[in-house]
Amino acid sequence: MAADYRQTASWLRERLPLVPQAGVILGTGLNDLADHLEILLKMPYSEIPCFASSTAPSHKGNLILGKLGGVPILCLQGRFHFYEGYPMSTVVFPVRVMACLGVGTLIVTNASGSLREQYAPGSIIQLSDHINHMGTNPLIGHNDETLGERFPSLNDVYDREYLEICRQIAAELKINLPQGTYIAVTGPSLETKAECAAFAGWGADLVGMSTVPEVIAARHAGMRVLALSVVTNYSNLFHDLEHSQEEIRQNANLAAENLRSLLAGFLRKLAKA
Repeated sequence: MAADYRQTASWLRERLPLVPQAGVILGTGLNDLADHLEILLKMPYSEIPCFASSTAPSHKGNLILGKLGGVPILCLQGRFHFYEGYPMSTVVFPVRVMACLGVGTLIVTNASGSLREQYAPGSIIQLSDHINHMGTNPLIGHNDETLGERFPSLNDVYDREYLEICRQIAAELKINLPQGTYIAVTGPSLETKAECAAFAGWGADLVGMSTVPEVIAARHAGMRVLALSVVTNYSNLFHDLEHSQEEIRQNANLAAENLRSLLAGFLRKLAKA
């Protein structure tokens, strides 16, 4: 597998006109953010050696080199999930490709369910920590020492400086941007009320089915990480309704403009650092 992601990185290096400053993963309901990029290069995953296909709803499955806020980024328009039946090595494959390309910053977005009443649908939450409740870890198995050490520390897994930069940008833009802890579960079934109560009791504020594997792989490879979660629904701690993909997309759209402004502001600050 190490040869595979290095092979893919080498293939992309020959085709990318420049080295992106950051990698961005767009989550469920957030793929349309890519439509606001100045696109330099766009290719479907099916054309990229060793890339899998994204089967999740609304995940378009394109790799895009573009500019946001004038800063070049490599954007994944759709991610791979463990619940799709992929092994963890496939779920984190694009992150390892980015690391091999020399991308030093990973920005992860996702859609999440709220475990706190004050975090209403349409809110954007900065992740300050996470709980891995997926029953596995992307680092299990052979360790590629050239990529990262066997036992990487996850202390301050979400970069403190990046958290502060985003906090300042949000204040300037008058966007409410609280911090929270995200718990990752495998899905694809949504959580029971008892599970949500347990997760909230553990200290989780948000629940979702992604992000944590990619973040672990990024930190293993020495990348700095920023993660922004869009609350697309209340968990069933607060209601007895059934969720729909349409509800998730509608609430993701509520936050889209603010998310785009935050990301553009962050990238501009990153470029000046």
